[in-house]
Amino acid sequence: MSSNSNIGYYIGVDVGTGSTRAALVDDNGSIVSLSVVNIKIWNPESGFYEQSSDDIWRAVVEAIKNVMTKSEVKPEYVKGLGFDATCSLVVLDKDMKPRTISPGGENECNILMWMDHRAHKEAEAINATKHPILETVGGKMSLEMQLPKLMWLKKNLPDTWRDAAHFFDLPDFLTWKATSSLTRSACSLGCKWSYLTQQDCWDKEFLSLIELDDLANNRHKIGTEVKNIGSACGKGLTECVSKELGLIPGTAVGTSIIDAHAGALGCLSCHGDLEIDMDRCLVLIAGTSNCHIVCSKKRVPVTGVWGPYYNAMVPGMWVNEGGQSAAGSLIDFVTSNHAAYPHVMREAEDCGVHQYTYLNILLEKLTVEEKYANPAFLTRDLHMWPDFHGNRSPLADPALRGMMSGLDLSPGERSLAVSYLATLQALAYGTKSIVSAMDEAGHSISRVYVCGGLCKNKQFVQTHADVLGLPLIVPKTEESVLLGAAILGMCASGKVSHIQEAMSILGGDGKVITPNKETSRYHKKKYAVFQEMLKDQRKYRRIMEGAV
Repeated sequence: MSSNSNIGYYIGVDVGTGSTRAALVDDNGSIVSLSVVNIKIWNPESGFYEQSSDDIWRAVVEAIKNVMTKSEVKPEYVKGLGFDATCSLVVLDKDMKPRTISPGGENECNILMWMDHRAHKEAEAINATKHPILETVGGKMSLEMQLPKLMWLKKNLPDTWRDAAHFFDLPDFLTWKATSSLTRSACSLGCKWSYLTQQDCWDKEFLSLIELDDLANNRHKIGTEVKNIGSACGKGLTECVSKELGLIPGTAVGTSIIDAHAGALGCLSCHGDLEIDMDRCLVLIAGTSNCHIVCSKKRVPVTGVWGPYYNAMVPGMWVNEGGQSAAGSLIDFVTSNHAAYPHVMREAEDCGVHQYTYLNILLEKLTVEEKYANPAFLTRDLHMWPDFHGNRSPLADPALRGMMSGLDLSPGERSLAVSYLATLQALAYGTKSIVSAMDEAGHSISRVYVCGGLCKNKQFVQTHADVLGLPLIVPKTEESVLLGAAILGMCASGKVSHIQEAMSILGGDGKVITPNKETSRYHKKKYAVFQEMLKDQRKYRRIMEGAV
């Protein structure tokens, strides 16, 4: 593609759980080129998940260079960059070098991943304080947030704690790396660090209460200047980084955003032929984990749901965020551990389709063969509770575990297909429980946008529409998260005056998926079983108390 001097381009970078992706987006919202580069994960013991900031930056550089090479767009036409990432904790020393967070002591491992669950005791200690700040996280702080992780580091790795000069949320590490600016994002700090965005300050008394006095007194380690997403970060790309990326020094970089929130930005700019009322829209960002984001003009606290956070995404609005800690990872786990998985993989390869596409086709075939009116009915006797990695929302109980009822000894592909479908349904029932909690608290959700890797799975999307009984809107672009990141670059470039303007320019069309009303009675009964499974698990816990 040859460069067009009349068109501006923006680069969106998304650092997910297992890969770094970059997209070059033109100022009409079209993705010109895309690159995906894998990143490493260390899992030294159960519940411990670690990454390397050097490895991630290497992947960022490679992905950006790839999209520029593929597009043949000249660097001077790139007007801005935006970064989003998982809410993982990055630790650097006074020389801005990685400092280990690993019990093994490897300095390469300097990132505590979002999905790391080592800080469960620290989260319990925070929640035992009953401090009013917990009202900003649904009444209970998750062990996936940064303050429990910081407490764990201080207690368990005193040398790292002594040597650490900077603690970053991963999105803010990326903007620092690109611009040398130590500013932090209101999105990251508000949503994951308990920074009070409405008052624009840290709660020093709370930090002292949880024995993080040294951070309360040395706030340069955690951020002294906080900016709204999309604000220009520093003076743009530094000379050194611009050479590394093959871009122009000073190219604008937008203040960063959490990956799920980037997806919400990209989705909410797409109306899908329905009039948009942001207060009544939920965005489901469906990938390795699921996030459920609602923006509202009013502050609406929801028990067991993170937030409400002010100015964390759309300026002047509040954000609530529900979630499921395992979604795509759960589907992968259930399918890959079934005896028929190698057979299904071979069949899918022979057909030239993804394994989940093959399973979706198989479900349709089984529906006809077994004379059901809808594939959903195939799971009549198979039920799942999906919290294999704990419950993030609305129960906020990381100790919950997965359950299945109705298993048999069948090793064939039918058994795998039905287990796969039961998993999709269980995730949809989990989403229903989150939506119900939000509505009961004062939201009024009437439509759901869905983006992320799982939005490409037609059975996943249709199942959610059927279970929720609401229309689902799938954006025309399959890369809403990257589009959301690019929106930040457009804002930082000065082409637009605010986030909503960039959303209206870059957002595209979408497809509306309507619920199948014939399945509503069936899903109502399955959801009742779903709720009984929670009661059963809690009953088993009580029975086993004191057994060991």
